[in-house]
Amino acid sequence: MAPALSPTRSHHVAVIGAGPAGLVAARELRREGHSVVVFEKQKQVGGTWIYTDEVESDPLSVDPTRSVVHSSVYRSLRINGTRECTGYRDFPFVVRSGVSRDPRRFPSHGEVLAYLKDFAKEFGIEEMVRFETEVVKVSPAAEEGIGKWRIESTEKEKKVRRDEIYDAVVVCNGHYVEPRHAEIPGISSWPGKEMHSHNYRIPEPFRDKVVVLIGNSSSAEDISRDIARVAKEVHVACRSNPADTFIKQTGYNNLWTHSMIESVHEDGSVVYQNGKTISVDIIMHCTGYKYHFPFLDTNGIVTVDDNRVGPLYKDVFPPAFAPWLSFIGIPWQVLPFPMFELQSKWIAGVLSGRIPLPSKEDMMIEIKTFYSTLEVQGIPKRYTHRMGNTQFEYDNWLASQCGCSETEEWRKEMCLANGVRKEAHPETYRDEWDDHHLVSQAYQDFSLYS
Repeated sequence: MAPALSPTRSHHVAVIGAGPAGLVAARELRREGHSVVVFEKQKQVGGTWIYTDEVESDPLSVDPTRSVVHSSVYRSLRINGTRECTGYRDFPFVVRSGVSRDPRRFPSHGEVLAYLKDFAKEFGIEEMVRFETEVVKVSPAAEEGIGKWRIESTEKEKKVRRDEIYDAVVVCNGHYVEPRHAEIPGISSWPGKEMHSHNYRIPEPFRDKVVVLIGNSSSAEDISRDIARVAKEVHVACRSNPADTFIKQTGYNNLWTHSMIESVHEDGSVVYQNGKTISVDIIMHCTGYKYHFPFLDTNGIVTVDDNRVGPLYKDVFPPAFAPWLSFIGIPWQVLPFPMFELQSKWIAGVLSGRIPLPSKEDMMIEIKTFYSTLEVQGIPKRYTHRMGNTQFEYDNWLASQCGCSETEEWRKEMCLANGVRKEAHPETYRDEWDDHHLVSQAYQDFSLYS
């Protein structure tokens, strides 16, 4: 075990991003006694939850010279988990009075943004945020002492470039900005339009078109149904589907699910593994995102390899730089906000010296053992950070480190029940449910924070 830092030492900490991860990180760091500066590119808090009609000039988002739009939120988006499960643990996502609020149990993106603004206001976070400030480079400042970091940033309005030294950096820049794409044989000569769901906002541009969506994520599910209201035909292709998959979706006369695309051709046709050939106008990649840290210069010590960010101890600390560099929000298929909160508490307590970390050597051994386990199980690198049902074990481990209570039983049961309902009734799960007893338990807990 590495020696803990001097008890309750205060450090000067930079947080990159004022989305859901950065906001709770700032709160927990300040609660622990650290001084905090949050860097935020946009002019308000909320990160990816800030909806904009604006899309990128390159619909595939591959042109490195494009002007990047941070948000991937489309106009019709509603959350796919219950509001009870979604909120931070000690600031419940309950219906609050105010104009234009959405009281539904699975509300729209606008309600999530309003909730994050409420959180920032409640805990005085904005006074720590430098808005419209882009972090250009983060690198170790060895000449300043062990663990020091140099941050170079630019302020949009003042056109000021700053060069500052911090004791620690917490990276909270999200991972819904830099798209991943499917590889499609023949795509270079296919004449249709390609795009990524990052640049989808409304269904109208797809009116009377034949559209293929690639992917099996929530976005593919939602967008396919959104578009089906106006499109001529919508076909959803997915590599995890068996090769003979061809299913007409109930409730629609123009929406089908297929196996993966086998090839595309100069005449505009798309051939699927199931043998079907269809003439298509648009292919939309709903294929997720890459972890992307263009500002981070660690001399190759922290890398992104096939969407594995590593090496990271418990998905948070790179051993070589621990605890002075950390990441919040790397795991996916999780309840994000409660996890961000626990990761933030852990980082804040480790930095102050209240919570010890293992030695760098022991952290690396654990990471290598984990990678080996994934390999033996045949799990590709790109799924390194996918948690799913192991998230509660992970959250409870974090809670034990921080001296917090474990994940509430109602939250676990509600999350699992919602997953089952979503799978069985993708059309209606947001508006029909039968877990009222769990909602009652949740609100009993919430009364402790009101």
